[in-house]
Order: sequence, then C-alpha cells, then structure tokens
Amino acid sequence: MDLPALQPRADAAAVFVSHGSPMLPLEPGSAGPMLAELGRQLLGRGAPRAVLVFSPHWMTRGGVAVGASQRPETLYDFQGFDPALRRLRYEVAGDPQLAGQVFELLRQAGMTAAVDPQRGLDHGAWVPLRMMFPQAEVPVVPLSMPWPLDAAGAWRLGRALAPLRRQGVLLLGSGSLTHNLYEFGPDSRLDDPPAPYVLEFVDWARQAVERGDAEALLGWRERAPHARRAHPSDEHLLPLHFALGAAGPAAQPSRFPGGVHYGMLSMDAWVLD
Repeated sequence: MDLPALQPRADAAAVFVSHGSPMLPLEPGSAGPMLAELGRQLLGRGAPRAVLVFSPHWMTRGGVAVGASQRPETLYDFQGFDPALRRLRYEVAGDPQLAGQVFELLRQAGMTAAVDPQRGLDHGAWVPLRMMFPQAEVPVVPLSMPWPLDAAGAWRLGRALAPLRRQGVLLLGSGSLTHNLYEFGPDSRLDDPPAPYVLEFVDWARQAVERGDAEALLGWRERAPHARRAHPSDEHLLPLHFALGAAGPAAQPSRFPGGVHYGMLSMDAWVLD
C-alpha cells in the first residue's frame, strides 16, 4: 500500500468536520457550539488566508474541479427539508487566485483538473463554515470530489494540495464520521440515543487517527467495525482521508467531539497540524 510521505508542519491546519444533515443550521444540537468553538480556536491562531473546502456534495467525473467565483453563491442542493433553510445565506468572498494555484498543483501531481468560474458553495461547504466563521471573514474556495474515488485517492489529493498550508490556506474536508441516512425516518429526533454501532465505529476511527495508523484508515472498509452500516457508500468519509493526506503522518490530531445527531450521525471534528 502506498502510504503518504512525511509532510512538514505548516502555518495552517488540515481539518475534518462532520456537516451531518442540512438541518444543522436550524437544529445545531451538540455540534453547533463545537463548530463555533473550533472556528474561534482556528481564528485565534491568526486568520487563514482562505479555506479550501472538499465536500462530497460536489462530484465531478473525469477529474477534479476547483471553484473560482469571486463571490460564490449559497447553493441549496437538497430537498424535503425545512423551507427556512433557503432563506439562509453565507455571503463570503472567493479567491480566484488561490483557485489557479490549486489547478496548477493538481496538474503538477498528474491529476486532471479544471476551473469552474461560476461554482457556488454546496451545503457540505457553507453549513459548517457558517457556524465556524459566522462573520464570513475568510475567503472560501470549493474543491470537487472526483468520482469514482477511494480512500487512497482522497489521501493523494490531500497530499497534492498540502503545500498550500504553508501559505496559510486551511484545507477542510467536510463529510460525516458516520452517515447512514437510510436509518433516518419520520420519527427520528435530534437527541435520539446513539446507536451502539455508531459508537463502536467512532471509537475505532478515533484510535486509528490518534495512532496515525495510515494503513488501517486507508483500509477502513475491511478493518473498521460496522463499516458498511456506518457508511453504505464511501463519499462522506473520504473528506477525512483528504484531511489526513493534507496533514501528513507527522500531524498531531486534536479531536473536537460533536456528539451524535438522530442516533446515527456522528458529528466529531478533527484538527490535524
């Protein structure tokens, strides 16, 4: 297995957050205060130059795309949720210059890349960022998830973009530590007790991240308990691998517990620097 090479410590962190359900802005539960505190701590180090956010809600075939809008729109890429969500905005600046740098780094890494000058922010991007940086003081550039993608590919993508951290760019993977919406029903409640399988999967992931066990994390499908139930499909865990790749194996992980929403969405976050 091709494990990631050592990455030097840098000015900005790599971060993984769980964005959970689109309802998070209206039902912040245990995760809302955690994301706010995470943002305060990150700003306390000095504001990042920008955030490059990797979300499973923008998928592209044939390569990776990077958004280069001067003022990315707030996208409502969901249906069936409270209409009040569509009245929310995250009016933040983009960074076309950074988008150009991302494009060049991807090309240098041998990856097929494209620039999308119109792309807005999907809910995997704006929902957590609106809680982390409510003043929208940090520019945001979205990065697509090339599809198909596996854990090793997400890790390599993070590695390719890791040099941006030395320029003060925060590399953010936004997914969910567990994500089985098939178990979300009309009677689901935000404060439902966590399912035992969720707690077992989360504990396994926590230990693997804290050990820096790249081989286990890359092979999570075969190694993690209840992997198929925790993630019927891969895409919401791959932002964790992206952040781990961007951080490198020498990173020191800091966990921000976010609790479990609806009994099956673990909302934990990690700062890796």
